[in-house]
Amino acid sequence: MKMCLVNSKILRQLWVVVEQTQSSTLLGLSDKDLVKLLLGQIESNKVLDSEETLSLTDYIYSRTLLIRDLAQARSAL
Repeated sequence: MKMCLVNSKILRQLWVVVEQTQSSTLLGLSDKDLVKLLLGQIESNKVLDSEETLSLTDYIYSRTLLIRDLAQARSAL
């Protein structure tokens, strides 16, 4: 199993972006487009080196189901 090493500051930023992104957007995108969107949002706020980008990409892919579950729960409110 590959370890995803992403620093806690970047992880916090990622989950803030997830919370701020409309549920319909998160639910409507393919995994690839979801990862691209979230990664792009993080990169627009902070320049990531190539290792951070790869690790964050792996992390987001590994959490797509959780991200969609959270979006689904929000849209049900």
